[in-house]
Amino acid sequence: MTKEQIKENYENVLKKVRELDKEGKVQLLIATKTQSTEDINFLISEGVDLIGENRVSEIREKYDGLDKRASLHLIGSLQKNKVKYICDKVDMIHSVDSLSLAEEINKRCEKIGRVMDILIEINSGREEAKGGILPEEADEFYASLSALKSIRVRGLMTMAPRCNSREEYLKYFSLTKEIFDRLFKNEKDAILSMGMSESYLYAIEAGANLVRVGSAVFGERKYI
Repeated sequence: MTKEQIKENYENVLKKVRELDKEGKVQLLIATKTQSTEDINFLISEGVDLIGENRVSEIREKYDGLDKRASLHLIGSLQKNKVKYICDKVDMIHSVDSLSLAEEINKRCEKIGRVMDILIEINSGREEAKGGILPEEADEFYASLSALKSIRVRGLMTMAPRCNSREEYLKYFSLTKEIFDRLFKNEKDAILSMGMSESYLYAIEAGANLVRVGSAVFGERKYI
């Protein structure tokens, strides 16, 4: 895909987001899994200010060459033994789903003198193959993180199952929004990250204020 096509796709996505989000409250994160540093930096030069990588390995490979004007988030699953590689590189981790992982992030960030913003991942579809806290465990898990001073819980993230209709997506997104409203009702800057290329408009409809879009901008990924 040419850079002009990438730019056009990005602008089309951004236009759709803004049509639903009249107040400009929704953040658009560009998911850059498998994309080249050159193409990522091109989008940053076009105004993208938030990017997300799924894999620690790709963060390590691309980091030095990335335009640092954009904030970098880890949006994929994270193993404890890889936390040490990204604590000085990312601005937020979206996929915290265990106390042991949170404690490792806290320990590593304490060592380098920073506080890491995190999102609690909710497994809204109860899918065994996906990470995340079950909806009924969210309150207790959130409370368990309060003692960790080198992390800051900014909100929630969910990855809904692949659905066939708007109504199905809204069911999962609305469930996570209910938890979000309960846990973060007094935090005006809290983040609710929901929706990907096939579902980001439904996620905004359900109350997401951060959406993650990759293939709608870059085209379907090509795996080698």
